[in-house]
Amino acid sequence: MSEQLLELLNGAGVRLTGPRRELAALISKRGGHFTAADLVADAAKRRLGIGRATVFRFLDLLTEQGVMEHVDLPDGRHAYVPCEPTHHHHLVCTRCGSVSEVEDCGIDSVTAEAARRSGFEIQSHRLELFGRCPKCQKVKR
Repeated sequence: MSEQLLELLNGAGVRLTGPRRELAALISKRGGHFTAADLVADAAKRRLGIGRATVFRFLDLLTEQGVMEHVDLPDGRHAYVPCEPTHHHHLVCTRCGSVSEVEDCGIDSVTAEAARRSGFEIQSHRLELFGRCPKCQKVKR
């Protein structure tokens, strides 16, 4: 994942600084969603000397490039998930934090009908579904 992020950023003309390379490596080691605070803690634990502002700027850059998406968790925290730069939706496990991408799942017809009925021009939409993944459903509470 780290190399993919770096290749995409390089292809977009983004300067690949040392801190950006380090952050890409940290992100690639994470599974599922993570918060900016998680990434700051990872960098501090490894004594990389990367501050909060650099982490947030890098996450914003990845989000702008379409390889990272911002997810609002049910508990109010904001997290990030690595993504393919195509339109999709997320299934987020509230127990283990794993994230699965799903394509249309019927929402496109719902938004088209909402637009037709309301006359509203819908420019984009996002769907995040929260629950327990199949693996976590098998684990006793």
